[in-house]
Order: sequence, then C-alpha cells, then structure tokens
Amino acid sequence: MQAWQSWLMHRTRNADDIRSIRIACSTSKKGGTMNNVANRAVLILNASYEAISIAPMRKAVKLLVKGRADVTEHLGREIHAGILFPTVVKLRTYVHIPIRKPTLSRKAILLRDRHRCQYCGQRFSPGVLTLDHILPRCRGGRDSFENLVAACQPCNRKKGEKLLEESGMTLLHRPRASNLHTPRFMLRNLAAEESSWQKYLYYDSSESAGVTRG
Repeated sequence: MQAWQSWLMHRTRNADDIRSIRIACSTSKKGGTMNNVANRAVLILNASYEAISIAPMRKAVKLLVKGRADVTEHLGREIHAGILFPTVVKLRTYVHIPIRKPTLSRKAILLRDRHRCQYCGQRFSPGVLTLDHILPRCRGGRDSFENLVAACQPCNRKKGEKLLEESGMTLLHRPRASNLHTPRFMLRNLAAEESSWQKYLYYDSSESAGVTRG
C-alpha cells in the first residue's frame, strides 16, 4: 500500500465508507482555498479508455484508495502531498457495462437539449432553465422525451398552455425519444464544463459557445 493510500485509510474508520473522509483542500496564493471540491464530478474511464460514467469526487477517491483506478487527469491541486485531485480516472480492470436507455428526468432533458432553450435558442445554466410540455398537460400532454423540451422562463411563460401553432413559436429541434446512443450524447454535453474530459468524448468545443449563465 502506497503512503497516500495509508493516509486516506487512516482518515476513515471504515475504508468502505469513503463519505466519512474529510478531504483536506489545498490552499494557494493564486486560487485560495478550494471550496466544494469534494462535490466536483469526475469522469470514469473503462480500462479501454472508453468513458462510462460520471461520479462524485468521493467515489473517484474510493476507487483510488482501493487500487481499482489510476488518475488520468487532475486539477493540479493536492489531496495530500504528491496526490492530486482527479478530474478523470481510469479503471485498472475492464468492466462490461450493459447498454441501457436513460430514464426520463429533468437532467436528461436538459442534457439532450444542451442547456439551450428550444424556442429562443439561447443557452443557460441548468438552474434557470425550465421544462415545457409541447402539448400542454391540460390538453392531454404526457411526460415523455418526445413532449418535453428545455425552455427559458420567458419563453415558457409566453407559450403557457397554448399549442405550438397557437403560440406562434417554433422549436429549434423536434425532440426525439431516447435510444442506445443517448447516454454517450449526454456525456459529451457535460464535457462543455470540463475541458479535461473533452478528448475522451470527442467533444467539439464550438458546441459550448454562447452559454448564458442567467
């Protein structure tokens, strides 16, 4: 066991409960104390370098502690002397991942639509976007990938409970049902916020242009 693994194991009474670890954040004159670093997302790669999931920092550290993964990309700041906070980790052993369609959720809709209002075309941070039913629920519309789109608040209010043709508004793209390629598509959209992930997801940086933070 390496010195840094011993240090992390010493920090927790139960090595299987990584959530009990209180990660010591580095302090630098340029960046100051790193706030909320334990809540950062980390890209998980299979042993084949295929991106398979996104995990909280604590789960990524757990993989490192148990010797199941190695740091591939990092923040340049330390957990402990010589040990850097990861942004990408690679599993040491290949894991077969069954292909599944994503479940319907707010997050899935926003990722599919790239955090872009499907009416005005502007991009926003997730916290200020809403979901709009193309066919309003009061008119029989259902919660589905085909009937839900990301919408900014002004556009959502403008459309209200009208049908699309009644509102005089148009959609940027007609929403489609999820398929087996949707999970990879969603991972690529997340790479807009993490430049260190992009080369593992064949990300085109031009896709992230024009994001409005709201």
